[in-house]
Amino acid sequence: MGQMIFITGGARSGKSNFAQQLAEKHKGKLLYIAPAEAEDDEMLRRVRLHQETRGERWHLLEEPLWLADKLLESAPGKGAILLDCVTLWISNLFFHFEEKQGPILAEVDRFFELAWQLDEPLYLVSNELGSGIVPDNPLARHFRDLAGIVNQRLAAAADDAWLVVAGLPLKLK
Repeated sequence: MGQMIFITGGARSGKSNFAQQLAEKHKGKLLYIAPAEAEDDEMLRRVRLHQETRGERWHLLEEPLWLADKLLESAPGKGAILLDCVTLWISNLFFHFEEKQGPILAEVDRFFELAWQLDEPLYLVSNELGSGIVPDNPLARHFRDLAGIVNQRLAAAADDAWLVVAGLPLKLK
């Protein structure tokens, strides 16, 4: 069984860079799982910037929803796997399942049950949404709460958990 490492922090905290540095310590080819969908020019620029920071060792898996279906076929033989970011994946599921928490959590659970079958270490990057202001609308509050539940589950299950603030990683466990 591989190791699961959970890394969280606020927007632009440095969590993705930290996760990438940890993953790149492993030998061999690496797998980057990207659930983001670039639907506008600004997001396209963000995606390109992320891609430019990764070298040729990285293989890319772009999948907005069904990560569990792709994980076991894409991961074998990789030195490490990086999912960046869990929050974007949850957002995709949130709108796909019309905000219904049950099916979203079931899909998250299905992914992580399969993840424990991997021999490769899995780095999970997720945004910490609970440290900011309370959103002003029910939809945003519901999403924030769901993301918090998912983050709590991941942090509890992970072998290691990190919080990154202003580029500085703090080991939680």
